[in-house]
Amino acid sequence: MRAVRVHGYHRPPSIDDIAEPEVHGPMDVLVEVNAAGVCRTDLHIIEGQWAEKSGVRLPYTIGHENAGTVLATGSAVTNVAAGDTVILHPFVTCGLCRACRAGDDVHCADSKFPGINRDGGMAERMVTNARACVKLAAGLAPAEVAALADAGLTAYHAVRKAAPLLYPGAHVVLIGAGGLGHIGLQSLAALTPADITVVDRSEDALHLAAELGARHTVAADGAHVDAVRDITGGSGANVVLDFVGEQGTEADGVAMTRDAGSYFVIGYGGRVDIPTIDVISREISVIGNLVGSYNDLDELMTLAAQGKVRLRTKSYPLDAALDALADLDAGRLPGGRAILEPVKR
Repeated sequence: MRAVRVHGYHRPPSIDDIAEPEVHGPMDVLVEVNAAGVCRTDLHIIEGQWAEKSGVRLPYTIGHENAGTVLATGSAVTNVAAGDTVILHPFVTCGLCRACRAGDDVHCADSKFPGINRDGGMAERMVTNARACVKLAAGLAPAEVAALADAGLTAYHAVRKAAPLLYPGAHVVLIGAGGLGHIGLQSLAALTPADITVVDRSEDALHLAAELGARHTVAADGAHVDAVRDITGGSGANVVLDFVGEQGTEADGVAMTRDAGSYFVIGYGGRVDIPTIDVISREISVIGNLVGSYNDLDELMTLAAQGKVRLRTKSYPLDAALDALADLDAGRLPGGRAILEPVKR
């Protein structure tokens, strides 16, 4: 089968012919990959940012936002069967440790992360396990939801955590309304009554944000921190969700957060640098966000089936994977997601 493989860092991956994966364990599920999201994390992998943390051995197949059709299952699998269309939680988890039993799959003591520390889904087929599979509702196609498996799940997870802080009349600022942020914006609109302000450099992204429910949109033109303060009556926002996390948004996000407010770090690549006296005197919280749990993904699929969360996507065949990565890196997908379709149905 064909797969997108990283052979070395700081150079483009290649599309290789490799052996097909097989079901071995009783909980294994073999999936035909009909759609694989192209994520900024894939760019960070190629840049080597994940090399030490993941410990992966090269070459390997990237792709951690996957949806498709079940082809075969292990002997103990009962929740899905051949022919089912599914979206895959990005983690393969044990189900037995304390974190899994508490529904906190992301912190499983024995998890695997296809596309990060083992072969992923930018390929015609991949193996996951039964715990990762969420069946798609009728009418939801894999290409419509694949990117929700990580980008959408991460955005939803952050919004789910922030929602109790966002009462009617509260202000939330969303930094970055691109491929990750536009999902977070829709989740905010679905789950909270707060006033939403979106900050972005792209006029196209700001226009989309207004269509998706943002009450205010602010161009990131150097005066945006002051603009947010004006919108919030000089106090700043109760919650700031930073979907960029680099190139200065870290400092901007903290500056936009009101005293006793919360700054959520979702995008990454930069560094949060806050004097401890400011943390104490302003009593602000800095909250990290990894990908969401299985339950988060199940809830997000419900919102997708209800039409409350939709992706703007551009599809590419597997052979054009390098074009998709280049378009993402160059910012040619404002407010949208690139989707590979390794096996199109």
